[in-house]
Amino acid sequence: MNTVKPLFTNESHPFSQLDVYYEEDCQALWYYMHAAPRPCFTTVLLNDIYQLFDDIEEMSGGLKARYCVLASEVSGVFNLGGDLNRFVGFIRQGNRQGLLDYAKACVEVLYLNHTGLGKGITTISLVQGDALGGGFEAAISSDVLIAERSAKMGFPEILFNLFPGMGAFSFLSRKIGNAQAEKMILSGRLYSAEELFDLGVVDVLAEDGHGEKEVYDYISREDKARNGITAFRAARKCTQPLTYDELQDVTEIWVDAALKLRDKDLRMMERLVRRQASKSA
Repeated sequence: MNTVKPLFTNESHPFSQLDVYYEEDCQALWYYMHAAPRPCFTTVLLNDIYQLFDDIEEMSGGLKARYCVLASEVSGVFNLGGDLNRFVGFIRQGNRQGLLDYAKACVEVLYLNHTGLGKGITTISLVQGDALGGGFEAAISSDVLIAERSAKMGFPEILFNLFPGMGAFSFLSRKIGNAQAEKMILSGRLYSAEELFDLGVVDVLAEDGHGEKEVYDYISREDKARNGITAFRAARKCTQPLTYDELQDVTEIWVDAALKLRDKDLRMMERLVRRQASKSA
């Protein structure tokens, strides 16, 4: 198996909550999340990812990447989703613009990932642990989702009277159909990686500890027919187009719904914040 190399030295590292590596042989860029104080999508992490995407051509003297792999450095956690603590603060303040700005930052990153950064890059999510809410949205925004068997994924938002509003239905319905996507989102339950593989959400099911190997194996398989695979992927997205405007319109609905949450809903969100913190610990 190949060995990923750090793309930056400690002195030149421009990111606070990402570690980035590059594998020259297969032109694969790996970026590992380590958000703080909780393993969720903090504004710092979102800005780090956006900066990485924006600078990808200029880094390391003209870096060329055919694959971008999103993963996590937090043991047992891929990403626990939105920054619920921030949400609660904005909602209690009635700060619609703050919620909308956060939601748009999420949508920009996920849309870039979904569209291969506009550069024909194959995007891969490697899930080794829990992917909840926005973490699950991030995973399914990639072209390929590889998950280890012990991973769990789901959308818990309905439990606090909301819905996942940064692309969950848009991405999921195009992969497994409207009815199954709606059922999954409204259930609020966690699904095992094996269940999601059977449903067609997970593309490659890896044994625990073998996720990185499965990424390399997938890249090797795609390389053998990359022209045909990437052309087919582009054709599929052409017949099932997902526009940035669609994602943005949904976030507007999400923001308005969030501002209508009751105090008991916010207390549930605060309990989930404590769970996020315990996962980080």
